[in-house]
Amino acid sequence: MNTSKSETVKEHPLKPSRRSMPCLAQSQTHPQSLSKHSSFLQQNCVQPQLQPQPLSAGTSAAAVDVVSERAKVMETLENNLLKLSNTEYGDPFLGTQFDVIGSGAVADPQWMQLRRTDVGKNKDTYTDDSEHGNYDARTDQSLLIQNKLIRQKTEPRTKSSLKSDTMASLGLFFKDGKKRIDYILVYKKSSPQVEKRSVFEKNLRAEGLMLEREPAVTNSDIMFVKIHCPWETLCKYAERMNIRMPFRKKCYYTDWRSKTMGSLQRNIRELKSWLPRNPMKLDKEALPDLEETDCYTAPFSRARIHHFTINNKDSFFSNSTRSRIVHHMLQRTKYEDGKSKMGINRLLNNGTYEAAFPPHEGSHKSRHPIKTHGAQNHRHLLYERWARWGMWYKYQPLDLIRRYFGEKIGLYFAWLGWYTGMLIPAALVGLFVFLYGLFTMDSSQVSKEICEANETIMCPMCERNCTLQKLNESCIYAKVTHLFDNGGTVFFAIFMAIWATVFLEFWKRRRAVLTYDWDLIDWEDEEEELRPQFEAKYSQVERVNPITGKPEPFQPFPDKLSRLMVSVSGIFFMISLVLTAVFAVVVYRLVAMEQFASFKWYFIKKYWQFATSGTGVCINFMIIMSLNIVYEKVAYLLTDLEHPRTESEWENSFALKMFLFQFVNLNSSIFYIAFFLGRFAGRPGKYNKLFNRWRLEECHPSGCLIDLCLQMGVIMVLKQMWNNFMELGYPLLQNWWSRRKMKRKGQSMENKISLPQWEKDWNLQPMNLHGLMDEYLEMVLQFGFTTIFVAAFPLAPLLALLNNIIEIRLDAYKFVTQWRRPMPARATDIGIWYGILEGIGVLAVITNAFVIAITSDYIPRFVYAYKYGPCTDQGYRQEKCLKGYVNSSLSVFDLSELGLGYSGYCRYRDYRAPPWSSTPYEFTLQFWHVLAARLAFIIVFEHLVFGIKSFIAYLIPDIPKDLCDRMRREKYLVQEMMYEAELEHLQRERKSNGKQYHHEWP
Repeated sequence: MNTSKSETVKEHPLKPSRRSMPCLAQSQTHPQSLSKHSSFLQQNCVQPQLQPQPLSAGTSAAAVDVVSERAKVMETLENNLLKLSNTEYGDPFLGTQFDVIGSGAVADPQWMQLRRTDVGKNKDTYTDDSEHGNYDARTDQSLLIQNKLIRQKTEPRTKSSLKSDTMASLGLFFKDGKKRIDYILVYKKSSPQVEKRSVFEKNLRAEGLMLEREPAVTNSDIMFVKIHCPWETLCKYAERMNIRMPFRKKCYYTDWRSKTMGSLQRNIRELKSWLPRNPMKLDKEALPDLEETDCYTAPFSRARIHHFTINNKDSFFSNSTRSRIVHHMLQRTKYEDGKSKMGINRLLNNGTYEAAFPPHEGSHKSRHPIKTHGAQNHRHLLYERWARWGMWYKYQPLDLIRRYFGEKIGLYFAWLGWYTGMLIPAALVGLFVFLYGLFTMDSSQVSKEICEANETIMCPMCERNCTLQKLNESCIYAKVTHLFDNGGTVFFAIFMAIWATVFLEFWKRRRAVLTYDWDLIDWEDEEEELRPQFEAKYSQVERVNPITGKPEPFQPFPDKLSRLMVSVSGIFFMISLVLTAVFAVVVYRLVAMEQFASFKWYFIKKYWQFATSGTGVCINFMIIMSLNIVYEKVAYLLTDLEHPRTESEWENSFALKMFLFQFVNLNSSIFYIAFFLGRFAGRPGKYNKLFNRWRLEECHPSGCLIDLCLQMGVIMVLKQMWNNFMELGYPLLQNWWSRRKMKRKGQSMENKISLPQWEKDWNLQPMNLHGLMDEYLEMVLQFGFTTIFVAAFPLAPLLALLNNIIEIRLDAYKFVTQWRRPMPARATDIGIWYGILEGIGVLAVITNAFVIAITSDYIPRFVYAYKYGPCTDQGYRQEKCLKGYVNSSLSVFDLSELGLGYSGYCRYRDYRAPPWSSTPYEFTLQFWHVLAARLAFIIVFEHLVFGIKSFIAYLIPDIPKDLCDRMRREKYLVQEMMYEAELEHLQRERKSNGKQYHHEWP
């Protein structure tokens, strides 16, 4: 007895995989039967015998009769459904599950769709008949929350009532209320580029697009061009672009281990049902769009269109997919004769069009609560379940974000959410280290000795106005320093270095899962078109493109090298400008030091060092923000000078320059304080002076770490506040100004509310010219603050976590409410930023090693405890081993040598011989011991941490093993199912044509 492949496959059921595109049998179910259909899906997976089975050689005649009888029943059902075309939804095939009364048969959506194909073969079933049908203004309603009251009280509407409702849908359709708007072009009537625009639009119509013009309501000079892509054109370009679409729903398990895991997971699920619900998870009942689907996808093909489950041609392609197809056509349509005279980008650059964008799906707000009336559209749903500030503690609906904004923006928010989640353990450990320093602050031996040293006189820290101070006046500074420089500092530095590696390695795994769920595994970026500037510059020299096989402009290597050298020289010049600004701040600190020390106010005079550092940080921050504006313009200039070949090369080069500029700008002053402040000041009686006038600044008697913490804290907090204000405040102010100008022109509130959607979108702000670069740059710089100097500032991860919780909702609010809808672009990773993050992780290890060894007092205390303290040769036991450390770390100087009328001795931070020694003021043996220990610590720390990082990176694979198995299994099953679908199609064709039926492959 012969056995078909389908029977063989179904003997080994596969666990349903969570794919990105919704199964049409599930996602296109009408809202009123959403809950009913969900239960049916479960029943359908449990009882696969209700699905149509492909006929094999072993199929009996009785089985054939049953199928024939079922076909007759379905034809009768089909004819009855055609009579319902004048009811509420116009398309009888919107529903997917029907019970045939009296027959005991259940209509399968895929089988019914295939029957519809055969019955309507002579009627050209796949023509654009749905484009002329009625469509609800709320697109893709099956993905939205539904009103339970409306479900119970649904009344049929006529075509005329539905059409009137559609016309009032705030501009989502053409004037006829039937054709959906997929893209918007905006131009000025006064623009002289009439001929280019006319040729371009004529070529768009020739490609199959439908265009409709409509003037603006608020500006008589603005004209909108609405673009609609019909069904045939969508299918043609979906096939060209290899867009993956769902074609089959299966319930499989891979092997007996998966069955065992399935029962185990059911038991765990039952156990979890008794536990409290996770408050961070989104309610799946409120978001049916997040339910797991079990559809397999394949590249769309018109020749195999019968393989795909098409219940409604209006919603088969999602809105983002339709916009992506139209954008693909806009980029490749010519407006003049010539091989390079094409694309909407060039028309935007030369002023032919003012803007080009896909429209939003309606308003983001509703007069009715979403819990009772449901979401009006996907934008409203994203606002209520993602962008609203009350959702700050919830997980992000990444599938919804991806469907509305595209994979590129979805990956950014996935990375940002992953980074924020990974900051939680880092913030907790950093807070623990800080609290440990807080609780041990009073019991610290070093702090006790400084606070009790009321007879130790410190040498003056400036030339003229500084008075002699006692060491115990630095008691507060010593306690604050202990908060950041304690026994947990080294542990936290090692932890953060390992954390950075784990974060990046697990992000690669998370990215692999997302690319699998979003059908990006086999996706490859298309060959990009050349930049117009590159073509204009090198049009005389051509070379055959190895990918396309066509001649294209070519940049000679000598020219490329010379331009690159000029660009690198510009980068070094800007870095030198930053160092000059830092030097200016250093000079300010030297000058202000003398002034604050002689200030009239006692408080400032007493804490003159804190006043000097605080004002210096604020001035440095203002210089940083001012130079950022200059850097952006210089980065544009240098990148254009290089003449990159494509837009992606331009974006990567520009992003790298902006990162280098801003990284040096933000961290140069921090590097100065960490590694140079007080290192070259000299000693009393022989101080080094800048320009032989200003004495170089020294560290505080309690160390330089407090200055480093102040510098990092102020810059990090102020910069995050400034960025958040600019991201939200700037678009809000601009949108407010646009509304104000509308009021000045006599537009009342009623007219403003009745504006069509495309004009509301036109009044919003466009997305940044360089896309997500600003968002990524801000987060990457924050990642540098969090890891590079974290040994000196353990609260940095906590501040970053608090900022990112706000940043996610801030960006979400900006994308949903303040910006025009960006083009839904595809991407498989975060681009050049991953390499930059890896570089920051390496730099963080080196920097933290130097901070612990040089800036903090960890190594001097360690050497004293083991070599010079009371616990010598006994090992470090407790704080008592540091008894006498402060006196050991201070050297003695004769005040009479200053010539200022002082007598006696004073102390200063250094390891030098006393004035009564045979070699006064020379370095002691303890200095060399400390220096050797510092160098040894740097070498050991770096090798240890780098070894641990490499080992962890080796242990964590980039792709989870179960995901690899699922991918390979699915690839095999997709081929088998395509084979089965083709077999079923050919068998039905033979039967419908009256040919003899065979049970074998024809």
